[in-house]
Amino acid sequence: MAANNVPTGFEVTIEPAGYAVVSMVSEPVNTLSLDFWKGLTSILDACEADPKVRGILLRSGLKRDVFTAGNDIKELYAPMTSGERYKDFWLSSNKFLARLYASPLVTVAAIRGACPAGGCCISMACDYRIMTENGHIGLNEVALGISVPKKWMELMSRIIGGAATERLCLNAKLLSPREALEVGLVNEVVPKAQLESTAAAVMQSMLKFPDSGRAVTKKALRAEFSEGWIAYSHTEYQGAWKMLSSDAVTKALAGVLARLSGKKANL
Repeated sequence: MAANNVPTGFEVTIEPAGYAVVSMVSEPVNTLSLDFWKGLTSILDACEADPKVRGILLRSGLKRDVFTAGNDIKELYAPMTSGERYKDFWLSSNKFLARLYASPLVTVAAIRGACPAGGCCISMACDYRIMTENGHIGLNEVALGISVPKKWMELMSRIIGGAATERLCLNAKLLSPREALEVGLVNEVVPKAQLESTAAAVMQSMLKFPDSGRAVTKKALRAEFSEGWIAYSHTEYQGAWKMLSSDAVTKALAGVLARLSGKKANL
């Protein structure tokens, strides 16, 4: 991927071992805006089209310990957006996630620090997740007054099981790295100084196998779910926009924005 084609907020390097290191560097917290989701999609497009790239290692290049703080609240707060923009936002984000989950490439998430909501879903869509000893991870949308997206919960259920998913999502539980390891939400927990080297070692280990067999197996395991996810998002956004436009959710998100800005909510 040519350096001049890398979207704003990202850095991409192609390692000699045949994989791309994709650094998310949108300060201060890699907020998942519409442009950010589209940037991720364009990088995935380029990597999948490049025969030299066999895998993607996703990491944060931020100054603070945050993988990504999740979806941009301004993309969800009805008074600051529109139904049409929200449709574009929702379809773009979920199409990327579904495609990442079923990508023929090897995908590894190197999670440094905080990884709530949309960040958690990005990591779950990867083949392997390594997390630092400090941080948290989970689908905590309920704490913001909004529902957890159905396919995000189904993906979590595929990884850790239905009972654990219900408990975590209904209680907006953000797990510590050790708790996440115990339930199987992450595969390894390592000191921060070892995150990059561990992720690289995992990637190189997975790339020892021929791509052909792995890609076909991955497709058999995940393609049906991925295709259903994309199809469902085309109807899901309608109900989601109705929810986001309701007085109760608008008020709840106004409070979230106020806390983030340190200002009194304009209700």
